[in-house]
Amino acid sequence: MRTAVVIGTGLIGTSAALALAGRGITVHLADHDPSQARTAAALGAGTDEAPQGPVDLAVIAVPPAHTAATLADAITRGLARGYLDVASVKGGPRRELEALGVDLGAYIGTHPMSGKERSGPLAATADLFEGRPWVLTPTRDTDTEVLNLALELVALCRAVPVVMDADAHDRAVALVSHTPQLVSSMVAARLEEADETAVRLCGQGIRDVTRIAASDPRMWVEILSANPGPVADVLSGIAADLDETVRALRSLQSADEDKRRGGAHGLEDVLKRGNAGRVRVPGKHGAAPAVYETVAVFISDKPGELARIFADAGRAGVNVEDVRIEHATGQQAGLVQLMVEPRAVPALTAELRDRGWSLRQS
Repeated sequence: MRTAVVIGTGLIGTSAALALAGRGITVHLADHDPSQARTAAALGAGTDEAPQGPVDLAVIAVPPAHTAATLADAITRGLARGYLDVASVKGGPRRELEALGVDLGAYIGTHPMSGKERSGPLAATADLFEGRPWVLTPTRDTDTEVLNLALELVALCRAVPVVMDADAHDRAVALVSHTPQLVSSMVAARLEEADETAVRLCGQGIRDVTRIAASDPRMWVEILSANPGPVADVLSGIAADLDETVRALRSLQSADEDKRRGGAHGLEDVLKRGNAGRVRVPGKHGAAPAVYETVAVFISDKPGELARIFADAGRAGVNVEDVRIEHATGQQAGLVQLMVEPRAVPALTAELRDRGWSLRQS
């Protein structure tokens, strides 16, 4: 691949363009809002000038509701040798293209499983897709050349290709992406009119659960509108669990010992099933999840403190596998939680104490 055009210069389109341009590909940028394309070009993602002839690959990065029409227009114009889209749903756009009578040999549906709460070209980064799954949904109609172009794009973005059936993909993202967004938003919505005293008690747990609730509502309405059935199916299961959990909690208020015992059993059941599901979430680099121990360090909110902690961990020969920061309410301080291999805990705690850090006791 030497040339590409990216149509749609939001977060995903601009990030892909940055990755391609950074690896020597000539990238042309287009958007229904020319100012967005100019912004992406100014960031180094390519040029907002139209190509003089057909390019090697056209990347369609527009909202799902406009994906099929944009693809059909590009294919009709002979814009490229191969075409792909990066919409978060795959079955719908393909069926729309079939209904439009478009030759689908030069097209493959794809979906990079990466994103941010922020949208637009200014949120884009060339490394957005590194190490992340990038789903490809070829069919028997897909030309081998087009599949190879898509695989080359994935490689240039340093993502990990995953081949799936389009409808299976849509059911999967309903479970692991679309439903979590709605659940996060519904939990965050409980905070809108909550008493200020309660809100001031927010800790890392509520921050974790509501992080993605900061996403753009208009963008998510478009995504959910393209995959409503599978999302509704997952939510129906969650609703059944919620009903059972509410009944269990009400039972705990009963004066009847048997009802209280049944309520406790019901709560334990859903929590244990949650444990079992959480274990299946892939760990670091997509490998099986590992069990880490946490070393909690008190830290002041001053420049360079985090860097100093990591440097001291490095001096102990310890690799920090993950990190979380919990900010203290009303204070310029917090708690840094360093996740490390269990065998590394003694060396790390000894080094940090020797360096003057205050550790929270387990």
